[in-house]
Amino acid sequence: MLAPCPSRTPDDLKPRWMGHFCGLCLELRDDAGQLARLTTNYDALALSVLVEAQLGGESDSRDAGPCALRGMRRQTVATGGGPRLAATASLLLASAKLRDHVEDGDGIAARPGARGLAGMTANRLRTKAVAIGESIGLDVDPLVAAVAGQREAEAACGAGTPITAVTAPTEAATAELFAHAAVLGGRPENAGAFRTAGAAFGRLAHLLDAAEDFDEDAARGAWNPLAATGIGVEGARPLVHGALSDLRAALESAALIDRTMTGLLLDRYARHAVSKRFGTSCASYRHPDERRERRRERRRDHRHDDHYHARRRGFWAGLCSFAVLACTCQLCCAEHYQGPWSGRSREGCCRSCCDCCECCQCCGDRDGDGCCNGCDCGCSCD
Repeated sequence: MLAPCPSRTPDDLKPRWMGHFCGLCLELRDDAGQLARLTTNYDALALSVLVEAQLGGESDSRDAGPCALRGMRRQTVATGGGPRLAATASLLLASAKLRDHVEDGDGIAARPGARGLAGMTANRLRTKAVAIGESIGLDVDPLVAAVAGQREAEAACGAGTPITAVTAPTEAATAELFAHAAVLGGRPENAGAFRTAGAAFGRLAHLLDAAEDFDEDAARGAWNPLAATGIGVEGARPLVHGALSDLRAALESAALIDRTMTGLLLDRYARHAVSKRFGTSCASYRHPDERRERRRERRRDHRHDDHYHARRRGFWAGLCSFAVLACTCQLCCAEHYQGPWSGRSREGCCRSCCDCCECCQCCGDRDGDGCCNGCDCGCSCD
């Protein structure tokens, strides 16, 4: 949900965002090993940012050496409780996803001989998460229980089941993670506001993920909460916008020294994610299905190109290809590139980041004289 977008990140904030990202990555390396860096999660950066927002200039940082993933440049990175809390969240999420694949027998666990290895890896990641959580005074057991309860909630889900019953375990886990950010930031009075913000963030992330996978899950017969409960993507729209409003209101009520990065990640990035999946209220808005069809047409045209040859790669070859794509910024900026493992045509994540902002002229964000200048359409044009 909080994937970076160069076009909507001010130049002066890009180093700070990278500082949190690299801080999380290095924390995973130091506390869980090199391979744990593969679990680095964009959304977990919100936790590191929340801790920093309460500490202001007193937040911990250090200078890190050159890294291939940032073009062999040095970087000032966040350290301390914030990155450790983010690392705990990243490891727990990765462990839960692997465990789901093992129990369902799909994904990476569907490959011959991979199920046992995936199970051991999931257990190891959870153990590391517990150890890091204990080092910052976080009781991880309720979080593990909430993650385990997700599967039970999904099993009990049927037509007519409130979607909030399915998102409840995710909301509970993220609420506790957000609340602990108040403790690490030295502002326990913010715990209530952060807990509310965390629950809203968890609901938002869950629904956005379900909406993004809706068509693909339907095509392959996979379980999807929006389909299982019968509300569909359109039915989730009010809940998503409500969660976004709750998130913003809760953060505004918290006592923060520096709101710059929380505004970037938990307001601007979050609003962009919502408008990209669910659209805006502007008259010139294009429905997500229409934008999705345009992207499919571009991919079909690219597949028919004589220079395109889809080919699958093994794990290590794909990992090397992923590193090259990341270092050369093709993952975010290229119009088309071949997926590192699948070899299929992919589109840079930021190539269409302004698709949702076709209402900018309407809102007046580009030329200042739009027909509804000042409207709060949530299109993240700013």
